[in-house]
Amino acid sequence: MQSILWAATGTGFTFLMTTLGAAMVFLFRKQLNASIQRIFLGFAAGVMIAASVWSLLIPAMEEAEASGLPGWLPAVGGFVLGIGFLLLLDVLLPHLHVDARQPEGLHSSWRRTTLLVLAVTLHNIPEGMAVGLSFALAAQHAGEGAALSGALALALGIGIQNFPEGAIISLPLKGEGMSSNRAFLYGTLSGVVEPVAAILTVLMYRILAPVLPYLLAFAAGAMMYVVVEELIPETAEGEHSNIGTIGFAVGFALMMMLDVALG
Repeated sequence: MQSILWAATGTGFTFLMTTLGAAMVFLFRKQLNASIQRIFLGFAAGVMIAASVWSLLIPAMEEAEASGLPGWLPAVGGFVLGIGFLLLLDVLLPHLHVDARQPEGLHSSWRRTTLLVLAVTLHNIPEGMAVGLSFALAAQHAGEGAALSGALALALGIGIQNFPEGAIISLPLKGEGMSSNRAFLYGTLSGVVEPVAAILTVLMYRILAPVLPYLLAFAAGAMMYVVVEELIPETAEGEHSNIGTIGFAVGFALMMMLDVALG
């Protein structure tokens, strides 16, 4: 029960940050400047890569070695499975990325706005899983403050990068003619999947506790897929893409600092 409460609180914070980002639709009339959007995307990519390494893959190897397994085995196995899972969702789930003309996934008659929200929702699934698993690990090591501090650092880092994500989904919706209230609602709903994914992951963890190292690496692989498949290409589009690289460096350094300092 404690792990569920912690996971719900952690992802409640990340969801709140998505909501605050979506609220930017009430302050800006137009879409974000392309350069600012690249900074935000790069920042999110940096946070997710650092979180995948320090908050997920390293703990996965440590947990495996503590149970007598070679550290690399569950790390590699879970990582590959996580990438495969997101690849499957990417192929099957209809979605549309911002500024894209053609939707991806199976053919669907869903509206463009729905497809845009689903694209962000797809990104948020591994983030929710990652936070849920971190708090499940913290509950397993209840006497060790480092595990809880690490989970809090991950939730803080994911929450910070969710703020621009909320703006990136709501502002384009407004730019396509949707009212500010509806654009805010859609932007907010895109973040609901994080608490849901976190709680479901914790519930599954109770059954799959012996494979915790695999689950941690699975979440890392899923997050890496999002970064390499979506965030980095979008960051590098157009001219002056180096500003996205700067955003990446800042996000990576911030998440690394949070994880090392608090963990």
